[in-house]
Amino acid sequence: MRVNVAQPWQTIDSAGTPDGALELRKRGERDYLILINNRVLMNSSASRSEVVLGEVACRKVALRLRLRVLIGGLGMGFTLRAALDSLPTAAEVVVAELNPVIVAWCRGPLAGLTDSAIYDPRVLVEINDVSEMIAASAPERFDAIILDLYEGPHARTDATHDPFYGTRALRNTAAALSGEGIFAVWGEASDAGFEKRLTAAGFTFDRQRPGRGGLRHVVYVAQKGGKQK
Repeated sequence: MRVNVAQPWQTIDSAGTPDGALELRKRGERDYLILINNRVLMNSSASRSEVVLGEVACRKVALRLRLRVLIGGLGMGFTLRAALDSLPTAAEVVVAELNPVIVAWCRGPLAGLTDSAIYDPRVLVEINDVSEMIAASAPERFDAIILDLYEGPHARTDATHDPFYGTRALRNTAAALSGEGIFAVWGEASDAGFEKRLTAAGFTFDRQRPGRGGLRHVVYVAQKGGKQK
């Protein structure tokens, strides 16, 4: 009897960060992992929620003129690819990514996963903290802000001071969005505290859990104003 043995994961690049070693691992031709301090952040074979995040957010604003979108977190580029596929050719997409090595991976070994989304002429990549970009942005600068970070809102989130999901951050986000702008957030699970803060900041929201069975992540799609679903 012939037994199929899974190929081992191999580290093909790594970089030091304040949170530990950031690693890119590969198995076979198209299986990739991104890990930090041995914690899996991204798996190329489990990207459904990231795709939905980009698709749903951008389809809601795709008909606007002079369209500008901000994506916080590049990852393997799946959210970016989905956003680009849902936007017109005249749109501008700014991607804020803290780690230059992530950008290098998406321009190199990971490019084939997303049809080289990072090279699309609509894309501008900034090595920057997305929370700082939101706080410093001019009023109503973006039509959509998408956060695809390795840690979404959760029960231990600092309700006031968290730079992405706290009360102050949500006020900054609302100010940075155009009228009825979209704020989309990836999370590992639903978080009631975050939902209350979204409402208090003037957002209505829809909560989705893409996929079927097993571990299903959460996608929040919030709108500045509008009607609660």
